[in-house]
Amino acid sequence: MAKPGHPSTCSVVHAGELSRTGKQGFNYFTGVSAETVGAQGICMHLLTIPPGGWAKPHLHEAHETAIYVLGGTAGMWFGDGLKEHLEAKTGDFVYIPAGMPHLPYNLSQSEPCTAVVARTDPNEQESVRLLPKPKHLTTKAS
Repeated sequence: MAKPGHPSTCSVVHAGELSRTGKQGFNYFTGVSAETVGAQGICMHLLTIPPGGWAKPHLHEAHETAIYVLGGTAGMWFGDGLKEHLEAKTGDFVYIPAGMPHLPYNLSQSEPCTAVVARTDPNEQESVRLLPKPKHLTTKAS
């Protein structure tokens, strides 16, 4: 028997059914979350960063993030003042600890970057906290 507030059965969220724009400025294809299937401790969705696209600087309070890059190459500024940098390409995994400031972007000006994103926050956007853009970054992020 299902616990109160817990899903009572398995569910399918069909590819491309819904999409939404997150606080970070990217469009996400809705996947597994509290809103779609009643998930209690995880969300997972598909993210495509358009060519040259940048997120808004942000962090996810008290929630970890795991990313698998399906195609393309992304860069990410992270850490205090967004002064650290990494790059992830097709087949790479990225881990972002809870509360870590970050700003992902697509390194390519001609090809999209697509990734599967999973978080320990079942509500997708509730733990997103936008941050000011550091002066040292010249980006499209606002």
